Amino acid sequence: MTGEATPFFFADRSGAVAGDEGIAHFGDPVREQRRLAAGHAAVPRDDRAVIEVAGPDRLTWLDSITSQALTGLAAGQSTELLVLDPHGRVEHAAGVLDDGSSTWLIVDSGDAAGLAKWLTMMRFRSQVEVRLRDDLAVLGFMERGDAEKRVALEAFRPHGLPVVWGDPWRDVAVGGWQYAASDAHPGAGYAWIEALVERSALPRLADLELAGLLAAEALRIAAWRPRWSREVDERAIPHEYDWLRTAVHLNKGCYRGQETVAKVHNLGHPPRRLTLLHLDGSDSVLPEPGTPVLQAGPDGEAAEAGHVTSSALHHDLGPIALAVLARRVPAAAALEIRADGARIAAAQEIIVPADAGATAEVPRLTRLSRRPLAEPPAK
Repeated sequence: MTGEATPFFFADRSGAVAGDEGIAHFGDPVREQRRLAAGHAAVPRDDRAVIEVAGPDRLTWLDSITSQALTGLAAGQSTELLVLDPHGRVEHAAGVLDDGSSTWLIVDSGDAAGLAKWLTMMRFRSQVEVRLRDDLAVLGFMERGDAEKRVALEAFRPHGLPVVWGDPWRDVAVGGWQYAASDAHPGAGYAWIEALVERSALPRLADLELAGLLAAEALRIAAWRPRWSREVDERAIPHEYDWLRTAVHLNKGCYRGQETVAKVHNLGHPPRRLTLLHLDGSDSVLPEPGTPVLQAGPDGEAAEAGHVTSSALHHDLGPIALAVLARRVPAAAALEIRADGARIAAAQEIIVPADAGATAEVPRLTRLSRRPLAEPPAK
């Protein structure tokens, strides 16, 4: 282990380098990223946490207070939800899987306590129980690889079904809507899986090939996938991140924030838009989240156009970042980021167009779920 001891699982693995939220890498971030993309490695997700919602009313109750339609969610199906404030701003986000007896919410660790508290306050007379499951760890990997087969042996299955969430970002979910105009959306190849494993079972995965959080972040950013802990701020609405794609059902019943969701979708033009930035890598500098993105004005002075939310060195694309820009920023604008004394040129790849929304067409209907995790081989 490099550096001070940490409570992170697999922190004692040779070459492990700890970051703020977990193991950043295990000695070779780029190689780990390639192995992760190929399905050979898994990522210890210390930056993720688990909330269990139990009780007979769990799905109808969650349906009534979140952006996703959940009353018909079958055991083993994966989806995601957002909790919005009355003005439609994103407060919480969670991956969702129901195993027939409990609904499992997989969340960014910084959001876990706040979401669990809010859910507990919203129970009223509903027959539900909410609890944080600190006894469970989260492992992330790509589908149909060696890592999936290995984790299948230890996946948590309290009611018979393995608790394994498949990120729905690969498809436009039932009732969802995609703003990105790309015919070859990079999310289509983002076959990301997160499995729950009891912490007491982790020693039995001592031979599992591992990658760090840097590898997971690079693949996420390249797939244009938004995340609560990185992209969301106090102004965020789902439209700005193309999050209607998988986390919002446009045809479901009333829920908090629905008026804003419908209004912005029908009238169009969300105030900001998510974009992928391809960065000049000559200075080998990656901007930190929150770093301003600048646009040169007609007088030659640089004006702030938005800010970086995530950045990474991708094994194929090179240095990339997600950024939230003002709607007014032209798609062809010359952008620049200043970090650590370097001036980094940034080229946009449009995710959410400036004219997103303003459509009355029927949302596309595609699959909501994924196939079950591969079962362990017969003994």
